Amino acid sequence: MGIAFVFPGQGSQYVGMGREFCECFPEAAAIFKSADEALGFPLSRLCFEGPEEELTKTANTQPAVLTASVACLEVFKSMGAPVPSAMAGHSLGEYTALVAAGSISFADAVRLVRKRGRYMQEAVPLGAGGMAAVMGLSGDAVAEVCEKASSFGIAEAVNLNCPGQVVIAGDVEGLKAAEYEARKAGAKRFFRLPVSAPFHSSLMKSAGERLAGDLEGVDVKEPGVPVVANVSARFLRTSSEVKESLIRQVYNPVRWEESVRFLLQAGIKTFVEIGPGKVLSGLIKKISRDALVFNIEDKSSLEKVLALTWEVS
Repeated sequence: MGIAFVFPGQGSQYVGMGREFCECFPEAAAIFKSADEALGFPLSRLCFEGPEEELTKTANTQPAVLTASVACLEVFKSMGAPVPSAMAGHSLGEYTALVAAGSISFADAVRLVRKRGRYMQEAVPLGAGGMAAVMGLSGDAVAEVCEKASSFGIAEAVNLNCPGQVVIAGDVEGLKAAEYEARKAGAKRFFRLPVSAPFHSSLMKSAGERLAGDLEGVDVKEPGVPVVANVSARFLRTSSEVKESLIRQVYNPVRWEESVRFLLQAGIKTFVEIGPGKVLSGLIKKISRDALVFNIEDKSSLEKVLALTWEVS
């Protein structure tokens, strides 16, 4: 095994993402057109022109990042992309990985994540919960911080991203207590994230249950390429495993650091982040200095990868 494709999640979006590809490559234009038709509104215009406040609404962000990422992938494939040995995605990005692996159709995925975003937003009243990044503490130390904070409210470690970076989620009182405990434990930084709900925490259980009903009506196939699940940090092999993983993922932690280490142990040496931003590239470099990491989000980055991938595969 040599190359893994990885796909970003919510937080990587920006106004203008995918526009250059859409204007230059018919493969990308076809993906954006398919998304517009599947959702019944011009998602492409929102991606290309904004406004930013609409793009950052969860129910819009999730299908937007998925669409921009799949458009990048289709262009990469048309230009001679190598066949990956494995795939993974961070949170929402797991849907992109499953589309890329042939497990879920793009049209079904874009409709699913639109609903997923809405369900996650509606699971907790606006302003009643949120997320925060804790920098400079180990995963075990953050778990202890959350345990102490739980006397005051809900605080849970939900994104185990890389050494020294863990994201927690919870209700208002839980996050306040967690900030106090984290600073007392020596955290370098503790800052709230610009999100409107406590994603991947137990407070999202109702969203997962609603999503389960929608997944019942979706044709989910066995992945054609192994996909690492966020909830288990292990490969998904069957359609039933895929469905169970997507449901549990809504209200369980994203084990990204563990997922990357699993891929490294499986023989992956090269990671190509496909989609807007470079968030995952940065995390992977912090997890392993030996990993070769590239990203594709526009023509310039695509040309660099096409020139280099063959040398490292």
